[in-house]
Amino acid sequence: MENNNINIPSTPTVLATLFKADVATQISNRRSVIITLLVPIMILISWKNFAQKIGGPYVLSSAIDIGLISIGLMGYSLSLARDRDKGIFQRLRVAPVPTWAIMFSRISIQLLMIMILNLVIFMVGMQVDKVTLPASGYIVAFFSAFIGGAVYLSLGQLIVGLVKNFETVNASVRLVYFLFIMIGMFGELGLLGDYIKDAIRWTPYGCVKIMLAASMEPDKWDKDATRAVLLSLGYIVVFAGIGINKFKWSTK
Repeated sequence: MENNNINIPSTPTVLATLFKADVATQISNRRSVIITLLVPIMILISWKNFAQKIGGPYVLSSAIDIGLISIGLMGYSLSLARDRDKGIFQRLRVAPVPTWAIMFSRISIQLLMIMILNLVIFMVGMQVDKVTLPASGYIVAFFSAFIGGAVYLSLGQLIVGLVKNFETVNASVRLVYFLFIMIGMFGELGLLGDYIKDAIRWTPYGCVKIMLAASMEPDKWDKDATRAVLLSLGYIVVFAGIGINKFKWSTK
């Protein structure tokens, strides 16, 4: 009698395989990885003379915030939209692979990128800008960076969930990226007026920035920092909730 049993790989095996494939893809797209790290590093170096005037945590948090935007928008959302457009998700879904495992692998890669970003920024800040933080500052900043990264990852998920066409996703992501960097950075410095400066504080950009800066000096944590954390968590729930609900595995 013919044996029709099919050997279904275990979940850990599936996750390991997906993770290896996603790492290989990330390595093959190393140019985007380099750019993701290069932009915040350039900002950190160019602001070297301001580090002592406006404070090391301000400069470091600005660089990390911009890097997190790149990871969440330029990295995560574009990779999702591209793979969906190529039909990769459709092929994965007909394989014996849990749906959650596909996304878990993708998000794990982005979390790894967040860790690398933090390490690079802290090292460059220490060597070039001569900015050092207390041990507790580095630890709390790492956790804050993961929360901040989740804000931008969920925003990327929202964009991909609402927009199916890859080219439209690409244009939308680049527009949001530009607005966050230009309006966020210049507005925060008061160059666009006091109204914009106050409004930016409680946008995703402002909340992540406040949270990161405060986490680097835990002894100076205040109500604004706590409010920024709570708002960041709220952004994550809303963005991710809508983005996951609206996400389509195929463009058809």
